[in-house]
Amino acid sequence: MATLVYRNAMLQLGTVNLSAYVQSLALSYEAESLDETAMGDDSRVRKGGLKTWGVDVTFQQDFASGAVDATLHGIVGCQTCMEVRPQHICSTTINPRFQGTVMVQSAPPVAGGVGDLLMATIRLESAGDLSRNTAAT
Repeated sequence: MATLVYRNAMLQLGTVNLSAYVQSLALSYEAESLDETAMGDDSRVRKGGLKTWGVDVTFQQDFASGAVDATLHGIVGCQTCMEVRPQHICSTTINPRFQGTVMVQSAPPVAGGVGDLLMATIRLESAGDLSRNTAAT
């Protein structure tokens, strides 16, 4: 069994690799649970429905050209391609590549308290299917 210390994830939005700014990243993937229970059933019967996924990311904010704020500001309200890997190395069977189209609903450029490191927390919402690929890149 291979274990992994989560310390070098990869996140790319469009053509911009933002991995160096990521403090935390969580990819979620789930299906709706639909009730298919009918008369005569003694227990609830569930059926999988539409899938949904998203990425919660906290960035260390940077206002330089090509960095966090410039990238996010340009894609709020738009759909863009996204790629996530558990490690910032080539994809393999032990480092799958997750890709899909996301929509950025909001990207707060400034938030925090006095003395805090300036962060930007966003939610990337699914705007298409999520693919999982283990082919070497």
